Amino acid sequence: MIIPLFPLGAVLFPGGRLPLRIFEARYMDMATACLKDNSPFGICLIASGAEVSKSGSAPAKPHATGTLAQVGEWDMPQLGILNIIAHGTQRFRLLRQWVEPSGLMRGEIALPDDPATQALPGAYQRLIPLLRAILVEMGDADNAPAQPHRFDDAQWVGMRFAEILPIPAAAKQTLLEVDDSVDRLEIIYRFLASKSLLPDE
Repeated sequence: MIIPLFPLGAVLFPGGRLPLRIFEARYMDMATACLKDNSPFGICLIASGAEVSKSGSAPAKPHATGTLAQVGEWDMPQLGILNIIAHGTQRFRLLRQWVEPSGLMRGEIALPDDPATQALPGAYQRLIPLLRAILVEMGDADNAPAQPHRFDDAQWVGMRFAEILPIPAAAKQTLLEVDDSVDRLEIIYRFLASKSLLPDE
């Protein structure tokens, strides 16, 4: 599968929403085509390089694991500026990438099997009150996760914590790359416990 890529300094998770302000011509064209065809694009954290291209500079190098995105809500507040909400759908593995003459990066990707829905193990139920409180506080913000909320799904809970925790993008990328939902929860649980952020049992 070949898709357009949008390397960013941020990580999008499956089930998450990421507001984007688009003004470069290559990404305006990409977003327009994705809207027209209802086709996905890929968001990858930048491993090296910059989001905005500069004359004579090498293209940004993306991490190999990213997230497929669909263009959700959008508006154009002024000519040449496009605001969109990218909706994360599933992870992908980048096999190879190249840059077209327009400057747009494309990549050949492989899609891993979607993990089976796994019930949230009892040991991690202490995470739920904190997550509920955070989502209430977020309300209908542009980056609030899409409905429905699945508090009984180990992967959904882990992905939501991974995207909202105040940790560096590189740490978020590491959590994105974890294949096992319970392993991801364990990492998050230990981090929150170390910060004394979990409610008393």
